[in-house]
Amino acid sequence: MPSQFVTPDQGEFQRFDSAHEAVAQLEVLYEASCDFLCKAFSKAMQTPPEGKRIRAFYPMVRIETTSYAQIDSRLSYGHVSQPGRHETTITRPDLFRNYLTQQLELVMEHHGVHVDVGYSDTPMPIHFAVAGDARISVPQEGAAAFILRDVFDVPDLSTTNDDIVNGTYKAGEGGAEPLAPFTAQRVDYSLARLSHYTATAPEHFQNHVLFTNYQFYVNEFEAYARAMLADPDSGYTSFVGTGNAEITEADAPLVLSEKQPQMPSFHLKRADGSGITLVNIGVGPSNAKTATDHIAVLRPHAWIMVGHCAGLRNSQLLGDFVLAHAYLREDKVLDDDLPVWVPVPALAEIQVALEEAVADVTALKGYELKRLMRTGTVASLDNRNWELRETEGPVQRLSQSRAVALDMESATIAANGFRFRVPYGTLLCVSDKPLHGELKLPGMASDFYKTQVERHLMIGIKAMESLRDMPLERLHSRKLRSFNETAFL
Repeated sequence: MPSQFVTPDQGEFQRFDSAHEAVAQLEVLYEASCDFLCKAFSKAMQTPPEGKRIRAFYPMVRIETTSYAQIDSRLSYGHVSQPGRHETTITRPDLFRNYLTQQLELVMEHHGVHVDVGYSDTPMPIHFAVAGDARISVPQEGAAAFILRDVFDVPDLSTTNDDIVNGTYKAGEGGAEPLAPFTAQRVDYSLARLSHYTATAPEHFQNHVLFTNYQFYVNEFEAYARAMLADPDSGYTSFVGTGNAEITEADAPLVLSEKQPQMPSFHLKRADGSGITLVNIGVGPSNAKTATDHIAVLRPHAWIMVGHCAGLRNSQLLGDFVLAHAYLREDKVLDDDLPVWVPVPALAEIQVALEEAVADVTALKGYELKRLMRTGTVASLDNRNWELRETEGPVQRLSQSRAVALDMESATIAANGFRFRVPYGTLLCVSDKPLHGELKLPGMASDFYKTQVERHLMIGIKAMESLRDMPLERLHSRKLRSFNETAFL
């Protein structure tokens, strides 16, 4: 067994009065750890190390406050809830440069403190350290001439969890409170999962995310993206598809990866990251949870579900819209993380943006808008064929909850938005009415898709563009913050 550790020089913590300089130092430390591990791993693959364990660490940033002085209570982030030491480990500071700079500037300004930057005592797993070097891949256990876990650190799921965002984290006596909602290992885990499930690099994800459950929306999104690239005043710079295929010209071919991933993602990019990402999550709450679990670490400014649903009222027509203002959560996938007794409220900022977008696209306003849009409770179930079971119980619950629509993903996406403090919303389109004899059959579906998908997607895009122009301090409201929150969004 290894008897000694080989580590790079840890150095001393450095104090900064500038957020930009602090983030630059985080980048230096992070790159040094990655470089050390990449070189050590390449050497180990040629000459297996004997009696040594090789380790490098994540950088970290910390602040310390001593006062209970009130800050601007209108802001939901950028401040700590009580004095003490607050810290977080950091990964990919290059990817999160703007986010880190913004959050640190706010904390420093609100509390009048310095920030200290140095190495943490959290080991950096070798899989995450080499992820940025295409020349290196970590072989599966047993493929190398040495036992990987005896020499290098590997991902540790016992420390990769959601305790902070779930509100169950305990610092312990004398311990530091978290400064950010996710630790470095948790972020790295999700960045790796995102690449796997969506077949696009995390760098391409934009701050405004649309989720859908049908490929038709992807086709319309690409058509819209090409139109925007043809407009020099649109502000959009490129369009990215699976396999990281990227185009900057409207008529350029987009060569996607031959094997499509589980949740294909497409990104209409702007230079500052304020563009729109569309994720086809497919069907079911499990996929909805998986996608949002991992996209959350990128700290998007909003995500909205624009999918199809079953209309539950006889007065609804195929093609009508449903704006969710409450959720009946029978998806079950989040019950352990967010108990069903926790209310998931509608967010006024998102609701207004969606309703105004519907009015704009349909040219209907006020009372006339009720002709094709209902606001009400959306029920999300974990059984796609719920109609085949004895229906008296489910139908009674749906009626008692005042549900107007049913799907499998919306409540999951909203609940995870609530859990991760990401502003969320839902605008669904009625594609069938199973309680009233209108099932989703091939002929009906075909006609429906042709007439409704483009309009529905355009409403989602317009809502996101409206939210993009909203000040962050208004969009990220206090409604999603608990008693003892992290300073970082």
